[in-house]
Amino acid sequence: MIAAWIDGGRVRVRDDLPRPPLEPGEAIIRVSMAGICGTDLELLRGYRGFSGIPGHEFVGRVEEGPREWVGARVVAEINVTCRSRHAEPLCRSCADGRPTHCLRREAIGIYGRDGAFAEWLRAPVSNLHRVPQALPDEVAVFAEPVAAACRVLRQVEREIEHGRVTRALVVGAGRLGQLVARALAIRLPGLKVAGRSERNLARARAAGLAAGPVTAVEEAAYDLVVECSGAGAGFAVARRAVRPRGTVILKSTHTNELSIDISSVVVDEIRLLGSRCGPFEDALAALERGDFEVRDLIDDRLPLSAAPEAFSRAAEPGVAKVLLVP
Repeated sequence: MIAAWIDGGRVRVRDDLPRPPLEPGEAIIRVSMAGICGTDLELLRGYRGFSGIPGHEFVGRVEEGPREWVGARVVAEINVTCRSRHAEPLCRSCADGRPTHCLRREAIGIYGRDGAFAEWLRAPVSNLHRVPQALPDEVAVFAEPVAAACRVLRQVEREIEHGRVTRALVVGAGRLGQLVARALAIRLPGLKVAGRSERNLARARAAGLAAGPVTAVEEAAYDLVVECSGAGAGFAVARRAVRPRGTVILKSTHTNELSIDISSVVVDEIRLLGSRCGPFEDALAALERGDFEVRDLIDDRLPLSAAPEAFSRAAEPGVAKVLLVP
């Protein structure tokens, strides 16, 4: 099997890997398309000391597994949990209904599980979601990051419904910030995007969003600020932008520690929320309805055999999504 392999801070292509074996309760998926995200780039930079096959944004077709799934075009949730593995006894988080925070979880392409930058992928059947027939692969491949964007909506849904969140800002106009902003703007049409790359800001404006440089962000003006820049400077902008008793949602994967004036957080009663994986059902429904465009975020498509070049391309300033096609 051909796959992209990260080890020692570099990515290379291997052709000596075995096809993953079929395990009970799981399926073997032939990957049709996979996207490189910010987390993949952080893995290359040393996040979690990762070594193996990365990739967790993908669409593919089931080749082996339960009969009712064979041939299905699917995407998959990335957390492999006690429930996914039908393990007994369940850990405390799974038993309490928090499976995405399973104490024994693995994460496809991130921790404990090989990922989607390969010809084939193994995943629990309970993690799979069927792709609506009308969705082309280049849209369905965005299901995982769109789900992560939809998670923000779920976290502040009650505040939006009660009118406590009307002014919102997304800091970071890159691959994740674009999706978070587009998902949030459905409920918060006055949302603004702040970034450093004029290319990314222009992309946001072309999608109908109000976007401008981080240097022009008004201080203490926003009920909700979502930090998607992945940089300490971005967090500093988010902190300055949120009003007292406002909410900052941290969406980025950081490899470095952040410097926080925690006293100001206490004094201003700021709510800090981490935000990670999200609901695939919401994501697929939004993509099927065409709530917002995603294909304009695709900057390149490269074969799996060109994985090193694809990672270099994805790391270029202003590049949103690079797709790998086995």
